[in-house]
Amino acid sequence: MSDELADTQVDESEPQAPTPDPLEVALAERDAYLDLAQRVQADFENYRKRAAREQERLVAHAHERLVRELLPILDDLERALEAAERHEEAQLVEGVKLVEQSLRSALRKEGLAEIATDGPFDPHVHEALLIQPSDSAESGAVLEVVQRGYRVGDRVVRPAKVIVAE
Repeated sequence: MSDELADTQVDESEPQAPTPDPLEVALAERDAYLDLAQRVQADFENYRKRAAREQERLVAHAHERLVRELLPILDDLERALEAAERHEEAQLVEGVKLVEQSLRSALRKEGLAEIATDGPFDPHVHEALLIQPSDSAESGAVLEVVQRGYRVGDRVVRPAKVIVAE
């Protein structure tokens, strides 16, 4: 039995590691978490700045593309004005029609679509300027379009201004 006791006894001659101070452990953990939080904050700030720069670049690219698309129309307008100065009315009318067609085509390429005005009044896409009695149309129908409305995709850019039957 004495051998068994010898094995279970602790050797007091070996130095034991000092128990770490809980306050020092907590302070070290706090410093590590603070450092991590500061790094994450800096990474997020860098991401935010990068995303803002990318957004500005995309907007500038879209503007450049639209301007490039509209420049030929500006050229057509200049030619129509030159024809007007020479009093060539037939050429002026034809030139203005061509400019209008070119502009519509360029805007169509950008996703612009005219809002339909045939049928009943829809407050989501129409703006009623006047309500007028009508014998030929049913109540709530669009009688006349004062100004065309347009949308780009699902978004209404400008509602159609209409006169509605009473």
